[in-house]
Amino acid sequence: MNAKMNRMRPLRRFQWTLLIVWTLLCAGGFVYAHHQHIPARIAVPIVAAFLWEASFYLAPGFETVRRRLEARWKPPALAAGFASSAVIPYCVYSLPLGVFRLESLFALAGLAFTVAFWYVVFPRSGPADAGFLAFAATVVLVRTFPQLYASPVAGLELSILGQLMWIRLGALVVLLIRRAEGIGFGFLPQAREWRIGLWNALLFLPVGLPLALGLGWVRFEPLDLPPGRAAATAMGTFLGMLWVVALSEELFFRGLLQQWLSAWLASPRGGLIGASVLFGLAHLPFREFPNWRFATVAAVAGFFYGRAFQQASSIRASMVSHALVNTVARMFFV
Repeated sequence: MNAKMNRMRPLRRFQWTLLIVWTLLCAGGFVYAHHQHIPARIAVPIVAAFLWEASFYLAPGFETVRRRLEARWKPPALAAGFASSAVIPYCVYSLPLGVFRLESLFALAGLAFTVAFWYVVFPRSGPADAGFLAFAATVVLVRTFPQLYASPVAGLELSILGQLMWIRLGALVVLLIRRAEGIGFGFLPQAREWRIGLWNALLFLPVGLPLALGLGWVRFEPLDLPPGRAAATAMGTFLGMLWVVALSEELFFRGLLQQWLSAWLASPRGGLIGASVLFGLAHLPFREFPNWRFATVAAVAGFFYGRAFQQASSIRASMVSHALVNTVARMFFV
C-alpha cells in the first residue's frame, strides 16, 4: 500500500496543477469574454478547447506522466495517440461555433501524424534529426496555424491553440519516441537553474541593449502604468514567456539543435555558435523581411541563452534567461 501511495503522489502533482490551470483559464477566459462582449455561447466552446489543450500541454512537463506513457505504450501506439490528440481542441471549438473546415482538419492531422510518426518511420540518426528540426521549424516560420484556426469573432486570434499543440507534440515525440537526453525539459526551474539563468540574462543586457539601441531596433519607452499594475504585468509577461515562448524556443534551439550540432561538429562551442546564428536567422521574418537588426540582436541573445543551457545542462536555465530578457524588453522598450 505504501509503495502504491508513493507512486501516486507525483501523479497527484500533475492533477493538482491541471486543476489550478483549468480554474485560471476558466476565470481568465470568461473575464476576457465579458470585457470584449463575447457571448457565452461563443466563449464556452473556446474556453473548453483551451482546457483540452492545457491537459495535453502540461503532460510532457511531468516526468511521472512521461514514464507512465512510456511504460504502457509502444512507440507506434504513442505516436497514434499524440497525433490524434492534436485535432481534438480544434474540433471542440470549431464544430459548435460553425467555423469547422474539413481541409483544416486534414491539414492539422497530416502535420501531426508526420511529426508523431517521424521516429517510428525513420531510424534515430543525424539526417533524421535534421529533417525533424527542419520540418518543425518550417511549419512555424510559414505561419501555418493562423490559416487553419478560424475565429468566430473578429480580432480574436485562436492560432495559439495550434502553436501550443505544436510545442507539446514536439516535446512528447522527442522525449518519449526519439528519447532525446540532456534536455532538462520542465516548467519549474530549480534553484541552481534560476541562478544560472539570471546570471546569463544580466550578462547579456549590457551587451544586447546598447546593440539594440544602436541598431535602431528599439527605443527606451517604459510602460506608463501604476506600480501595482506594472508589477502584475511584468509577472504575467514573465510567466507567459517562460512557459510558452521560452519553453518552445529553448527546447528547439538549445535542447535539440545546440546539442545535436555539438555532436555533429564534435565541438560544444561550435554547437553553441551555430545554434545562436540559426536562432538569429529564425527571427528574420519578424515584422518585416529581412529584419537583420532583430536577427543580429537575437543571435547575440541566443549565445547567452546557449551558455546558460551548457552550464546547467538544462533548458530550464536558458528559459529563465530568455524570459527575463523578453520581459525587460516588453516593459521598458518599444
